[in-house]
Amino acid sequence: MPIVLAPLNKELRVVRIATDEKTKKHLESLGIFQNANLLVLSSSGGSVVVMIKDGRIAL
Repeated sequence: MPIVLAPLNKELRVVRIATDEKTKKHLESLGIFQNANLLVLSSSGGSVVVMIKDGRIAL
């Protein structure tokens, strides 16, 4: 399921990251990688805010 369709305030696990290698490396540096757990805090107009561990990231 694409992250923009994910339910809010439910812990999710990243199963796959479908993007180019450069973007994938950037996401990994932010803590978003395969099998990482995250929480979708908000989603609006294609923008998503997620919580990874104790940090929040806008995508």
